[in-house]
Amino acid sequence: MFPLKDVVERRTFPYITMIIICANIAAFVISLFNFEETVYAYGFVPARPSLLTAFTCMFLHAGVDHIFGNMWFLATFGDNVEDRFGHSKFLLFYLVAGLVATYANYLTDAGSQIPMVGASGAISGVMGAYVVLFPRARVHTLLGFYMTTLPAFALLGFWFVLQLFFGASSLFGGAGSGIAYWAHIGGFVAGVLVAAAYRMFGRR
Repeated sequence: MFPLKDVVERRTFPYITMIIICANIAAFVISLFNFEETVYAYGFVPARPSLLTAFTCMFLHAGVDHIFGNMWFLATFGDNVEDRFGHSKFLLFYLVAGLVATYANYLTDAGSQIPMVGASGAISGVMGAYVVLFPRARVHTLLGFYMTTLPAFALLGFWFVLQLFFGASSLFGGAGSGIAYWAHIGGFVAGVLVAAAYRMFGRR
């Protein structure tokens, strides 16, 4: 299932979301000049963790398809979450969700020498917040070659269940795919908790 567009009006221009997208594209283009060295220098390697690379890994991607998918999901869901949180709070939320996601995956494979790269953990946080703030928002979705409209809770709930399934499989000897499922899970849960807290206390 691939989301095409949501049907939620926003009141403000999502310039933080646009800046994050541009920063990711710029970092990806720069990394192509010396890709392997850049990934090992600024990707998060669980066997030698650091707060700096936990931050920089959020702006690196492994290929064109990787960055395109991530930025599409961010553009689709990030604008409305930014509109609801406010620009500065959204930026802080995005970065914290990304850090939580990185360390959630680190806890499941602390000895790995393979660098983690990608914004998907932070974007999973955005998706978790979206499903709390706009659970019944209609999302135009591509199912194979068929387009339909689904409520956000169905689309994102199904996505999260898949992450849980493959994440659990990876813990119990499932074949590795190179996808940091536990980063997705950690980021999504962080987003759900922050958005739930915002709905309860934020406006007060």
